[in-house]
Amino acid sequence: MARTELPMTSGFYVNRSSVVSNQMCSNSYVHLNDNTALAKEVLFGTAGLHQVATASDLNIDANRGSHVMDGIPYFVQGEMLYKITRTVDTSENETFTPVPLGTVLGSGRVSMADNGTQLCIQVPSGNGYIYNKDTPSFSQITDTDFTANGAPQYVVYIDGYFLFTTNSKKFIISALNDGLSYNALDFGSAEADPDDIVAPVVLNNQLYIGGSETFEMFRNVGGAGFPFNRVEGGSLAYGVSSPFSLISSSGVFAFIGGGEHDDVSIYAFDGSSINVISSDAIDNILSKLSPTDLDNVFAWAYGQGGDRFIGWTANNITIVYEIKSGKWHERKSLYNVDGAAIQKRWRVNSIVKAYNRVLVGDQNDGRIGEMDLEFYDEYGSNIISEFSTMPFSNLGNSIRFPSLELTVESGVGNSEDENPMITMSRSVDGVIFKNPITRRLGKIGDYRHRAIWRRNGRAGRLEVFKFSCSAKVKKVFVKLEADVL
Repeated sequence: MARTELPMTSGFYVNRSSVVSNQMCSNSYVHLNDNTALAKEVLFGTAGLHQVATASDLNIDANRGSHVMDGIPYFVQGEMLYKITRTVDTSENETFTPVPLGTVLGSGRVSMADNGTQLCIQVPSGNGYIYNKDTPSFSQITDTDFTANGAPQYVVYIDGYFLFTTNSKKFIISALNDGLSYNALDFGSAEADPDDIVAPVVLNNQLYIGGSETFEMFRNVGGAGFPFNRVEGGSLAYGVSSPFSLISSSGVFAFIGGGEHDDVSIYAFDGSSINVISSDAIDNILSKLSPTDLDNVFAWAYGQGGDRFIGWTANNITIVYEIKSGKWHERKSLYNVDGAAIQKRWRVNSIVKAYNRVLVGDQNDGRIGEMDLEFYDEYGSNIISEFSTMPFSNLGNSIRFPSLELTVESGVGNSEDENPMITMSRSVDGVIFKNPITRRLGKIGDYRHRAIWRRNGRAGRLEVFKFSCSAKVKKVFVKLEADVL
């Protein structure tokens, strides 16, 4: 009998063929250890959510976007822009208060950018707004030249200018340091390829205009007239599928898109080289999205606990890339649908870092939440962490597993769940899992507890193990070992 370590940290990998791989990794992610005392890679459960404030009507006003200016977070909830203020009393108790600032008409996602004093909010093919924190004042952009080159779609900030892409293959800029003033002659166009302009992005203070098939680089050359000139040789033969699927974070910009004749993938560009970061499994998911679904994809990014995440939410799925490990996972939230608890896309609609916290807006309502590693549920709802092994076989022969041990962080029981449990089930095809068997993770302080499944019987030609844990406790899965005959 041999002791064998089974692979469990390859992340989310749902192949077109379940026999090749149908590997799930939901609400848990691969974390790279600085040392290898037990394992170089482990699985951590994702952070929980707890409410810190409520913007407007909790039942109606879902989040449309968020931004941080001068350390203050701003959220568009429904048709209202809020800033979230923070006060601390003498006992160091914090209070977060949403302060309404102005009406942002519409219902779709918004882009936001700031120059340190003015915050610009742009509704795609709609109105633009400026909040001035010094005045303070909130105004709609009414300069007729604002729309002279087409309807503004998406806004970024660079070198003192608010810069907008439009629906007319042009991009425009505001007056210097003034988001309320525009000149109809201040526009540029992407010329290297006649594709449609989709969205702008700024990386390392360089401007890139993303089209449907290419990116073009522009540089601020100053002087009279329009200051941004195209950089010769600065184009990328890849385009972006939708404006909100493009995001700049951690020294790269990442996006969903592809070349003229390519299938849709996820790319990352660091200023010098571009790489595909999506796996075949992720590409398979993207290929099943409708054009409307792709148009509505949005990206988000944050860092927490030494890990850095870039994620995309599309229709009913949220996929997440952890930058350090290079591994993917899925995030899901529980929803009450006709009295039944159903897992669907992660409920977070936007993420900002402010007040040394990770604050989030919600898909469902007006609550402002904090993503916290010390919380183990989402507003009281369980987080179901699941992962499965790769399919493995014994050269077409059956195999026996007298024991199976999952090394976990034990003794994690708490007041919410004094005796947390984890369930193992098995599959011979990677699709249908049967015979769930539950084991304890260890009560409070029971640090020597071991999660072992014995007398597992004989496996078939193909075997997959799945583990599921919904307990409201800290979840750390270190390694999986089996005695094999």
